[in-house]
Amino acid sequence: MENLVLILKIVYGAFFCFAGIMHLIKPDFFKHFIPNIFPKLLVNYFIGFIEFFLGLGLFFDKYIEISAVSIIILLILLLPVHIWDVTKKRPAIGSKKIAVVRIPFQFLLIYGMYIIYINS
Repeated sequence: MENLVLILKIVYGAFFCFAGIMHLIKPDFFKHFIPNIFPKLLVNYFIGFIEFFLGLGLFFDKYIEISAVSIIILLILLLPVHIWDVTKKRPAIGSKKIAVVRIPFQFLLIYGMYIIYINS
């Protein structure tokens, strides 16, 4: 189990750092995920910074627990955005199939992060 948790920390840490960086260097890709009632660029950069620093926290023993809990909360908070995306005629993620698959994938991400949390 210890090896699995280490692998999950590395994969999740890299994934969230990468996602955070992508929010900063490719903001146009993410703007369609953000409802029009919000300032798109500000929300995009804010989420990008959060994702990057929480992902980075998974690489440091002192911050793993708080990063894991925070990522779980972030994933839960972003779940309505992914559900909303499925309902759109043209989902931001691409095809309708990918938008539908993304919902259970979000729960898989949450579960993996939970495994990291309980083993930190």
